[in-house]
Amino acid sequence: MGGESAAPSVRRAAVLGKPISHSRSPQLHLAAYRALGLDWTYDRIECTAEQLPGLVDGLGPEWVGLSVTMPGKEAALAYATERTERAVLVGSANTLVRIGVVSSDLQAVASGGGWRADCTDVDGVIGALRGGGVTELAEAVVLGAGGTARPALLALAELGAQQVTVIARDAGRARTALDLAERLGMTATVLGFDPAAIGAACARAGAVVSTIPAEAAAGVADQVATAPVVLDAIYNPWPTPLAAAVARAGHTVVSGLEMLLNQAYGQVEQFTGRPAPRAEMAASLEPREI
Repeated sequence: MGGESAAPSVRRAAVLGKPISHSRSPQLHLAAYRALGLDWTYDRIECTAEQLPGLVDGLGPEWVGLSVTMPGKEAALAYATERTERAVLVGSANTLVRIGVVSSDLQAVASGGGWRADCTDVDGVIGALRGGGVTELAEAVVLGAGGTARPALLALAELGAQQVTVIARDAGRARTALDLAERLGMTATVLGFDPAAIGAACARAGAVVSTIPAEAAAGVADQVATAPVVLDAIYNPWPTPLAAAVARAGHTVVSGLEMLLNQAYGQVEQFTGRPAPRAEMAASLEPREI
């Protein structure tokens, strides 16, 4: 065979994270592969940030791509041999794609050329907010300053937000998020967990993205619910106390399941080289509570 390796008969992908048993990414990806006529597998793999490099090093040529959730997103970015501009900008990657493993006709063989990192979380936030009726923004609020907050800031900037308030218990921890917002051309301020100030900021905002655990958001849920649209990145368990508060206020709450769905479209397209079968992927999550 001239020393050339045969294309793997089965292609594989997975989601990495810890904890990981709750992830619904397998539903989305397997629905996509079936719709595309691909006999591919997609698994959940428990993996910490420290374990990620060794685990990915050990994957065979049949592996085409990886979804990465917490706590491994920064490790995924550092591990990659190529990085998209937006992944570098937000400092994290939720997507690793084997370089050279696929082409538009799915005939390419794994090249062993490393992995490319991207952050489709940005698409996830944009798609989820648009699904909640947000077409453009002037002012927004991000609840939290961790790894999900930075993709949220880029998404809000792409939706036109010029002012953003970052709510964080530790102002020092918010420095990275504030720096990113300023690089994106937004006027950024940070607030602590002062209920009155949070209520005022959210009432002014066109949308809020909450990136913190459900129990952490519960204490300020009624104040955050003054915003017309709230995206809660949590989807399990649902509804969260924040989601319930927004619903009581008569405003629009968007589940993190919508963010998961919208970020998965780009992953499927990068893994397979084909347009994502969006209707089939969305149907795999029905019923979706929004």
